[in-house]
Amino acid sequence: MDVAWDHCRRAFADAAGWFVHAVERVGDRWEDPGLGEWDVRALVGHTSRSFLTVEAYLDRPAAAVEVASPADYLRAARVAAAGAAVAARGREAGAALGADPAAAVAEIAARVLRLVDAQDGAEVLTTIAGGMRLRDYLPTRTFELVVHTADLATALGEPPDVPATAAAQALQVVTDVALADGVAGPLLLAVTGRSAAGAGFSVL
Repeated sequence: MDVAWDHCRRAFADAAGWFVHAVERVGDRWEDPGLGEWDVRALVGHTSRSFLTVEAYLDRPAAAVEVASPADYLRAARVAAAGAAVAARGREAGAALGADPAAAVAEIAARVLRLVDAQDGAEVLTTIAGGMRLRDYLPTRTFELVVHTADLATALGEPPDVPATAAAQALQVVTDVALADGVAGPLLLAVTGRSAAGAGFSVL
């Protein structure tokens, strides 16, 4: 058994389950504020893309590995993630969930989890940052699910109770990005209460 791949799949599945259950609790609050310019529907739509990109990228095999780690992917994808197109895609993805967004999210999650379980993690797929192994790309999707489900929980007035497996993987990704960017010191000072991180401070 590939322990590392099994851990990746477990973290992704646990993050997916947390997201699906959070979406089930939205009720009739789809037009409430979600995150920034997004309402709850758009936030949920954006987060659902964490599944859809896995599905789409597996249909686009890459010839070579160009991005070696989750941290490298997030650093490379930062420019694209900051564009106005991301906000628009979130709204479009939210609208695409249809009349019953919770049911749509549950179906998408189940479908993609089955797809991931059928892989061995060595598959090389084409991402927006370049060719990556699935085992390296999947933690970036776990990270997205964790962060945005925490956003959704906050919007719904609930505590962001991240599953431990998913939290551990997301925090590892954050740590790796901070180390690569040379901001481990400010991050450590902030999370230990020794200093305020400052407006706009982010490892992303």
